Amino acid sequence: MTTSLKPDWAFLRRHPAHFIAFGFGSGLARKAPGTWGTLVALPLAALWMGTGLSATLLLAACVPLFVLGCWVCEVTGRALGVHDYGGIVFDEIVAMLAVLALAPPTALGWLVAFLLFRLFDIAKPWPIRWVDSKVHGGFGVMVDDVLAAVMAAIVMRLLPPM
Repeated sequence: MTTSLKPDWAFLRRHPAHFIAFGFGSGLARKAPGTWGTLVALPLAALWMGTGLSATLLLAACVPLFVLGCWVCEVTGRALGVHDYGGIVFDEIVAMLAVLALAPPTALGWLVAFLLFRLFDIAKPWPIRWVDSKVHGGFGVMVDDVLAAVMAAIVMRLLPPM
């Protein structure tokens, strides 16, 4: 199912859920909106940790953000008539925040975290692809990215220290 609606800033202003689901506007990118949405997580995590809050607290904050994401992705997907429209990128933001909370707090650690998350999010190996095809609604939009985050975190743990 596709939408004839081409989301723009006016669409994002119609409902707060649309603005959040579209990653504060990053999902409007014409090319690779998921990557742009993922990039939004980097300054957010840096700001979080720069204030002295721990990575553990950031990981814990991802739980209510996940719940919020289920709602905003559901509302926005319904408005667009598409379950997981490419511009809905709040799922990437939340999942990447979780990966960054688990990543070594170095530039190389964050780069590897970013690359691994994008790899798993784009390639969607089993079980991500299965979940993506079977679980719908806002929860479905969010949960496949959580699985990509878990896989990225596992691979990071298997790598030598960064």
